[in-house]
Amino acid sequence: MFDKRYYYLIKFQYLGYRFHGWQKQPDVKTIHLMIDRTLKYILGDIKFKTLGAGRTDAMVSANEAALELFIYNQPLEDFDSFLELFNHNLPQDIRALSIKEVDKSFNIIQDSKIKEYHYVFSEGQKNHPFCAPILSTILDTLDVDLMKQGAKLFEGTHNFKPYCYKATDKGEYVRTIDSCLIEENTLYTASFFPKKSYIFKVKGKGFMRNQIRLMFGCLIKLGRSEVTLDYIENSLKEDSKEVMDYIAPASGLILHSINFE
Repeated sequence: MFDKRYYYLIKFQYLGYRFHGWQKQPDVKTIHLMIDRTLKYILGDIKFKTLGAGRTDAMVSANEAALELFIYNQPLEDFDSFLELFNHNLPQDIRALSIKEVDKSFNIIQDSKIKEYHYVFSEGQKNHPFCAPILSTILDTLDVDLMKQGAKLFEGTHNFKPYCYKATDKGEYVRTIDSCLIEENTLYTASFFPKKSYIFKVKGKGFMRNQIRLMFGCLIKLGRSEVTLDYIENSLKEDSKEVMDYIAPASGLILHSINFE
């Protein structure tokens, strides 16, 4: 007898500051581990499996992430009650947002999706320690207007191999970024935030390991006058052999949204 499977898409959000990323690892606390532990507790003897839409690194947060829940033989009947029970038992820094049933043709890994990442930062001052989980403090004074020009250079289809951590000769590094910009932050606010902060916003279909943080690391060097706009432009050319040597801190990075086409 074959198990009958039921398929669900769950959107959720989390503060990643005390977690070692999404993926389960031995002897450390991860987002996937805590979600599966909670599901095991609330589902009891019901057989299930979960699969995330992608991985985030240690200390990276998500305003909206997604996972697929496979339940065997016994479907969920009341989504509102499930979400209430799920959130009641999840740690306080993880929250489920929504759940909907999908069909077996849905594939959370392979289906086309648009992700938008935000990197929140300030420059030129030491911030209140409470900022640390979601806002990266760059102590140097940066030329933010020049960084805004640099960010626009990433838009379009380019060779992003220099912006992939430990790239090999076997990967697919030509990627398309739909939009890339830096603007003043009015989205993430708190009484202890600095008077002025910024968001580096990047939107596209697929990103490689540490790509956003390597891109922003290069923009920090641009803001410090350590590299030029021409350097960034040349680094994106098909024959570029550049290897980025500065990865921006993880705690400013937020997966802002994920939408399936």
